[in-house]
Amino acid sequence: MERYRRHLMLPDVGEEGQRRLLAAKVLVVGAGGLGSPVLLYLAAAGVGTLGIIDDDCVEISNLQRQVVHQTASVGEAKVNSAARAIAALNPDVRCRLYPTRLSVENAEAIVADYDFVVEASDNFGTRLLVSDVCERQGKPFSIGAIRQFEGQLFTHVPGTANYRDIFGDIVPESEPAAGDYGLFGTIAGVVGTLQATEVIKYVCDLGGLLTDTLLTVDLRTMEFLKLRVKAKNR
Repeated sequence: MERYRRHLMLPDVGEEGQRRLLAAKVLVVGAGGLGSPVLLYLAAAGVGTLGIIDDDCVEISNLQRQVVHQTASVGEAKVNSAARAIAALNPDVRCRLYPTRLSVENAEAIVADYDFVVEASDNFGTRLLVSDVCERQGKPFSIGAIRQFEGQLFTHVPGTANYRDIFGDIVPESEPAAGDYGLFGTIAGVVGTLQATEVIKYVCDLGGLLTDTLLTVDLRTMEFLKLRVKAKNR
């Protein structure tokens, strides 16, 4: 009651909303720039089960923006480093670790265990995979992307636009990672925190989700833009 007192004071969250968060199971695909704030804020909010999937290890260049990791974690698997930070923040949160890459072979089985999926990788193909699997299974998801000073995100619930509706279905043969363009550290925090917000709003049934909407942000100008999108006939 004391830990979540500020949530409990909100009429739109209250004890019922906090119980929903405790019962929720959320999969976070990627424990990097976007995944870091997503994981920390969902753990702080009291989401009961967090799945973390990432096949990478912490590098010192990650620490400029991947705030779930620390200098002492360099060389360690990101899933283990993230789980340790979550345990230190909120030991009541259960972490399920997947030190692998989400793939066509494992995605259906992994996603099936969760109520909501947050796509926080820097990979176009993974975003399409998450969109396709979640739509087949009727699962809501949030996808975020960042580059340099800019970011974008949107949310899907069954019946609304998915990733292919917005960006098509062609995966580039040679796709540079977001970090290859340079990244302003706080853009990861802004977009990742907004993705965590979408999860909490969905679980607590607060409404106002970014469905059928692509939200873009440019930190150089502090401009936010909402673009309406439509689901294609499928």
